[in-house]
Amino acid sequence: MARSPVRPAAPVTRRGNWEVSARRSSATLRLADLSPLAKVQVRSRSQTEDVMGVPFGRAERDGPGYLVIGEGPGVWLALGPSGRELAMRAQFDAVGGPSFTTVTDLTHGYALGRLTGEQARAVLSKLCPVDLSARNAPNGAVFRTLFAGLVACLVRDDVDGALSYLCYCERSSGQYLFDVIMDAGGEFAIDADGYPGTEI
Repeated sequence: MARSPVRPAAPVTRRGNWEVSARRSSATLRLADLSPLAKVQVRSRSQTEDVMGVPFGRAERDGPGYLVIGEGPGVWLALGPSGRELAMRAQFDAVGGPSFTTVTDLTHGYALGRLTGEQARAVLSKLCPVDLSARNAPNGAVFRTLFAGLVACLVRDDVDGALSYLCYCERSSGQYLFDVIMDAGGEFAIDADGYPGTEI
């Protein structure tokens, strides 16, 4: 049984090999733990977007539906459904061509959450110095930033037209990350949500 670094909100169930929250919140501002998602990092000596098809600072879905995040020059993180790590590694092993490329499974290395709701931008603006206005941070924008004292990555990834952000950091800081977001969202009646039926 795999466990997230974030304590799951009751009731708790299993999703594949992971223990996850089965809670279903109807709050207008919700925070869900998505740490069980498959997370595969690709690093290439070639820093061009041609390697993964996604430029630095952007996130886009590829053919199989994985979310590919341009974390930095020559560095990408791909997110996929839980349990797809081996398939993702096999797919990305060939992307580098003649350039030296490494593909690493970081599924258990990162904590990952999704904050969804109209007030999500206001909550995150309390915790990081990034201008998250629609003009500066449209859907698909990626920022690596200081976040409540941590180095974290923010990805705007709207869901069915609703404002939504993915936020991830090193596993050891996962519970802290969730706690500070919940605290910052208190004035907006934030609620913990469970693991989604549609993972990514």
